[in-house]
Parts: sequence; C-alpha cells; structure tokens
Amino acid sequence: MTIKELNNELGNIDIYLLDQILKGRYSKEAKILDAGCGEGRNIIYFLNNGYNVFGIDQNPDAIRMLQFILGSKYPNCPKENFSVGEVTSISFENESFDLVISSAVLHFAKDHDHFQQMFSEMIRVLKPQGQLFVRMTSDIGLNGHKTNDTTGRYFLPDGNIRYLITQQKINELTEVFNLEFIEPIKTTNVSDFRCMTTLVLSKG
Repeated sequence: MTIKELNNELGNIDIYLLDQILKGRYSKEAKILDAGCGEGRNIIYFLNNGYNVFGIDQNPDAIRMLQFILGSKYPNCPKENFSVGEVTSISFENESFDLVISSAVLHFAKDHDHFQQMFSEMIRVLKPQGQLFVRMTSDIGLNGHKTNDTTGRYFLPDGNIRYLITQQKINELTEVFNLEFIEPIKTTNVSDFRCMTTLVLSKG
C-alpha cells in the first residue's frame, strides 16, 4: 500500500485513536459520535469501513466542508449526520452511542464548569459499556507552567492558553461518572511545551 493509499484510507487520524482501531476495540455495529469533529479528520477510517458515524462541531465552515466531502466521496452517509452544535448541549438522546470521540476539544474549556458541562454531555449520550476516547492537554509531566487564574486554564510554554486536566480531575471524573479505564493513562510530552494525555474509558 502506498502512502497516498494509506492516507485515503485513514485520513489525518489521531495516532492514538488509530491505536485503538488496530486493537480491535470497535465493532462494525458501533454507532459513533465525534464530538468536535471539525472537518472530519478522525472519521475517515470509519466512513471508509461502513460505520454509522455522526459528528457535531461549533464551526459552521468545518461542517459545510465535511458535508461537501460526504457528498462527493460518501453518498451513502447522510449529510444530516453532521451538524453545527456545541458539546455543552449535544442534540441526541440519552445513551445513543457506542463510542464518543473527543480529540483536542476539551482543552478549549473556558473554566471548570464549561469543562464539566462538555464532559457530562458526552457521558449522557454514551451507552452503558460504551467507550469514550479523550485526548487533551494536561499538567501530567509538564514542568514550569503557571496558572492563568482559578478556572483551570494555564499559560503554556508554547504561548497558548489551555484548560489542563489533572490526575485529581481524572480521578474525580471516573468516580462521579462510574467510568473504568480500558487502558492506562498515556501522556506525551511535546518538548516541554505541552503535554497531551489520552484517556480510553468505559461507561459502567
């Protein structure tokens, strides 16, 4: 398989989500929501393989581009599956999805309450025993950062301001929402500029 063929099959997928796919985590019957899907970089594999995929994003331009891609390459996937929406208010029924993906979304939370609203909504639409994939900035392994204020957002050495999840916050979330780890927490340190943590969880 050439690089071009591989790219056509996988898109610009998060490598840690690809890791879960390669481990066989997701059955073909899975109903999937990408909460903060953007232009769809994490759903190309699922579309190519006939999964039932949905997505929301607050950026109308991103959704329009994604719908254009669907119309030209995936005519069997309804454009209505992808719509403009906020993760704080997901327009689906309780326990609708077998997998919810949140890649590089939650660290844009404005404060603790905003983060909690987004996380709560993703858990609400997740089925029992459903899986949650989260990748976001954290303070795990990051030295030299300083807090912006009491909101949970931080000035990072790369010049950005991000909401950082902490080990304490992870512990709280797993207890409050009855979540279990499918895999241990994994964190990547990017040149001491930021740390990206991956959580792979199951809803009890």
